Amino acid sequence: MMNYKEILYERKDSIVLLTLNRPDIRNALTGQTLIDELVDALARIQEDESIKVLVLTGSGSAFSAGGNIKDMHARSGMFSGDPQTVRENYRSEIQRIPRAFSRLDVPAIAAVNGPAVGAGLDLAAMCDIRIASEHARFGETFVAVGLIPGDGGSYFLPRIVGFSKACELIFTCRMLDAQEALRIGLVSEVTPHERLLERCWELAREIARQPARTLRLAKRLLYLSQGATLDEVLEVSAAYQALCHHSHEHREALEALLARIEAKEKKS
Repeated sequence: MMNYKEILYERKDSIVLLTLNRPDIRNALTGQTLIDELVDALARIQEDESIKVLVLTGSGSAFSAGGNIKDMHARSGMFSGDPQTVRENYRSEIQRIPRAFSRLDVPAIAAVNGPAVGAGLDLAAMCDIRIASEHARFGETFVAVGLIPGDGGSYFLPRIVGFSKACELIFTCRMLDAQEALRIGLVSEVTPHERLLERCWELAREIARQPARTLRLAKRLLYLSQGATLDEVLEVSAAYQALCHHSHEHREALEALLARIEAKEKKS
């Protein structure tokens, strides 16, 4: 286990569980320590090719309450200074998190254990798959406190729920329960609260059965495809596929498949 102060880093086989560990502030995404540690953990996961899946969750009753309202009111921490300073604070602090996620080729699952509000919802949206506890609630609530989504919400949310629904959620700031989040495609699944991590581990293990490098290429291709033309996607696909055809993972998979076919033929 890594020696972090405000997150927990646990590894089991090829799966890493990251837990935001500031329940006293409902895992608000504020303060240099939490941001530094989360960014560092994501970089470590990206660099270790033996890691296949990341599961991200929060300690206590909340996934993440987003920004620290008390710091905002006091104009302290990243909210201190004149407008130019605040702009630079966003760039050098919380915006490092979506940038770190954008570099992460490892499939990421958000285990949303409770409220995911503002930047907390955006954090869940940075993951590839979201599974929600029945206790989870979601709100893109920036506008209600006189702010705009400042950490990537306007980028991630429309790509998950569609442009019109993202506009509705951002403009109204209304809270969604887990079942509505499921209906609009914000989450893939809702589980009983006590089974949330168990279910995420099940899914993570299912993903982790696949070849590590191929998983990373598949994820990178999916994200590249969102902002590319068909011709561009096909060109990248051809290059990635050529790499895959010459990988030991592909060779081993083919040999195992052929062995199963031959065994069936002998029985028949």
